[in-house]
Amino acid sequence: MLSRRQAVLALASIPLIGSTARAQTFRDRIRARMAEKMRADSAPGAHEYAYGPDPLQKLDFWRPDAATGAVPLVIFVHGGGWKRGDKGNATGATKVQHLLGQGYAVASIDYRLVPAATVEQQAGDVAASVAWLRGKAGELRIDPSRIVLMGHSAGAHLVALVGTDPHYFEAAGLSYRDLKGVIALDGACYDVPRQIAEGGQFMHDTYIQAFGGDPARQKALSPTLHAAAPNAASFLILHVDRSDGIAQSEALAAALRATGTPVELNGFEGKGLRGHMAINRDLGSPDYPATPVVDAWLKRIFA
Repeated sequence: MLSRRQAVLALASIPLIGSTARAQTFRDRIRARMAEKMRADSAPGAHEYAYGPDPLQKLDFWRPDAATGAVPLVIFVHGGGWKRGDKGNATGATKVQHLLGQGYAVASIDYRLVPAATVEQQAGDVAASVAWLRGKAGELRIDPSRIVLMGHSAGAHLVALVGTDPHYFEAAGLSYRDLKGVIALDGACYDVPRQIAEGGQFMHDTYIQAFGGDPARQKALSPTLHAAAPNAASFLILHVDRSDGIAQSEALAAALRATGTPVELNGFEGKGLRGHMAINRDLGSPDYPATPVVDAWLKRIFA
């Protein structure tokens, strides 16, 4: 029989098979805890509407109580690796209440998820939600000429894709005249092939599940590679201190600027997954550095 010391040494010599999977599981647990915190903090007073026939084609809508007349609208698109998340766990009371306090209506949308749906269908859902909200502008008392899309993480990729590839808006009966701008919060995969090639093992399986292995499809789903005009009228691209997020954000901004699309690019402190989640969770807090940047950009865009 092995002594205790021999047993410990024997266990220590076993290769850490599945360590990458365990690290991913740990990250998933962190995401789940943060998502639950976001859900608990979700802003009260939302009205839920269906913008399509699928159970996931729904949105929550808030309008500032004191506002009179038609108000601008910010539409939020949640993250979650294209395969998880929902309209209730990605807004946070801070962001919604702050935007309402600025005099804006807010919508947060659900969309169909991978693998039951494709990323192409998700982008179609984003465009369809814009079309539905514009169609209900009179009833909801929003200004259909002042609408901005805001997305975080995978949602940032989706709003950037919809804002650079016009066929999603065209399929929904819209044009870029119907959108004032796009706010992308710490996204990646703006250039899908580059992200898969340079991103390492973290999230690699998620990217393959979402975008597949066909280089042509990966390029077709890359906002950076669609940056030639026409594009949405203006972009605000924000990122934290993550190497892939920085590289992807800078490349998208450069591609948009090269074709004459107005774009503002800003970086903020925040490392790893915690920084990535904080830019979504804390946006709207007066002491979070990105809040005044977004406020100023929206004020200028909606003027």
